[in-house]
Amino acid sequence: MNIAAQLEHDEMNFGNGEWFGLIPVDWDRRKLKYVVKILKRVAGFEGPSVLSITQRGIKIKDTESGEGQLAQDYSGYQLVDRGDFAMNHMDLLTGYVDISQFDGVVSPDYRVFRNFSADVSDEYLLLIFQIGYTQKIFFRYGQGVSLLGRWRLPADNFNEFAIPIPPMDQQRKIVTFLKCKVETIDEAVRIKQEQIKLLRERRKILIQQVVTRGLNPNAPMKDSGIDWIGQIPAHWEVVPILAVGEVIDPNPSHRNPEYVDDGFPFISTQEFRPGAAVELNTPRRVSRKTVEEQEERCRFTDGSLVFSRKGTIGAVRVLPAGIRLGILDSLCVINPNRRIDPTYMFWTLSSDYLSAQYGPTLRGAALPQLSVGRVRSLKIILPPKAEQLSLIEHLVFQTSTIDRAISIKEDQITALKEYKTTLINAAVTGKIKVIQGGS
Repeated sequence: MNIAAQLEHDEMNFGNGEWFGLIPVDWDRRKLKYVVKILKRVAGFEGPSVLSITQRGIKIKDTESGEGQLAQDYSGYQLVDRGDFAMNHMDLLTGYVDISQFDGVVSPDYRVFRNFSADVSDEYLLLIFQIGYTQKIFFRYGQGVSLLGRWRLPADNFNEFAIPIPPMDQQRKIVTFLKCKVETIDEAVRIKQEQIKLLRERRKILIQQVVTRGLNPNAPMKDSGIDWIGQIPAHWEVVPILAVGEVIDPNPSHRNPEYVDDGFPFISTQEFRPGAAVELNTPRRVSRKTVEEQEERCRFTDGSLVFSRKGTIGAVRVLPAGIRLGILDSLCVINPNRRIDPTYMFWTLSSDYLSAQYGPTLRGAALPQLSVGRVRSLKIILPPKAEQLSLIEHLVFQTSTIDRAISIKEDQITALKEYKTTLINAAVTGKIKVIQGGS
């Protein structure tokens, strides 16, 4: 059976200023209070399964392993039966909705409801609810403080929310059509994501090869004396970072930075962008006093690097030249000396061989970290200064080629997801007519 869609229905009406606009003349428009019933059945016990609503659907929590954040008291939890709808109506930014495949209990903060309309299919209704989240349709009917991520859909607004309802046979066609199309799109996205993963792995291998072996496959080699490095070109050295640069803690006294509304950029790993870029349009700004104190201590120069020693260990960037900024104390500053080019230092600090040294030295269970002293003692492989320039040129060219390929695939994924969103919206609001024909 072939399933297809034509451009539009013959006649449209029922605009009424609703989110879905015009709908076909043979479709109905109905508020949710006439379609679903909100349930509030307090379990009073943990129940057969503790459920959570994720953007991949309703899942059973692994309570034995302590997955996620478990409640101390389940007395207020709600019962959910297989086939019930459940939604995280307290978070319209990152929440979701699904039909439960399990019997269980969910947080009292969730909304559980059931479809009681004989002329509305669960599958079609779920499509409506899910685009309510993915396209931020519910957001305009919500309340709260969006800047703090607290944006909810009150019960009254939920009940008054209107949806388009096509005839049942058309609902079935829409569900079947979209299931086929969405599966095809999702598979295309999955393939491109896997290709990006392989390209990134190829990029890592390339960097590792260049900064540990160089470009001459016939160069004489020697044992580095370190297991996790192995052999290196005979004329290269293995030295601690301290031998090629000054490593500085920007905030040894742990003074809090002075935040201001209109000040200087404040950099953490959140501002690290793909490649070597640093985002300067930062949400956090700091005062001139904070910047001047760090400048005096860190002595920033053209080619100063920042290296993350807390949380995301080993992320590294070259700071943009001529820009005054402050940095979080999870970063340390590295000012290279004349033995190493700053750009080459960026590449070698980005390699996997460096991360092999972190494991035994990390401190802190909640937030793994390296001490500044340990960063200074990390070993790097150092080619002669003149050779570093040719290695940089090779790495920039090769990684740029890979980065362009990744960017193209990321753009393709974005286009596929946008097409998927547009297609679902058009089908469930009657902007395209789903038809079934052929054999």
